[in-house]
Amino acid sequence: EYKAQAAEALKLTAKYMKKMKLVDEIINEPLGGAHRDKDATYKAVQQAISDAFSELEKLSPEKLVEQRMNKYADMGVFKD
Repeated sequence: EYKAQAAEALKLTAKYMKKMKLVDEIINEPLGGAHRDKDATYKAVQQAISDAFSELEKLSPEKLVEQRMNKYADMGVFKD
């Protein structure tokens, strides 16, 4: 379908955005799409946020700032 081709051409795919470090994680949709199973979608998003928060809690404020600065500095930078 044309939507998929357009997304690929414009680099709007989840895989590409993760590769470019624009997103940290890809949360898979339930079969049929997020709009078809809102409860499963909510649970998947909730779990991803909870997992990420648990990891971030382990870091010092200084390390969090350092990681954030590095993340934003790397966003969209092409590295071979």
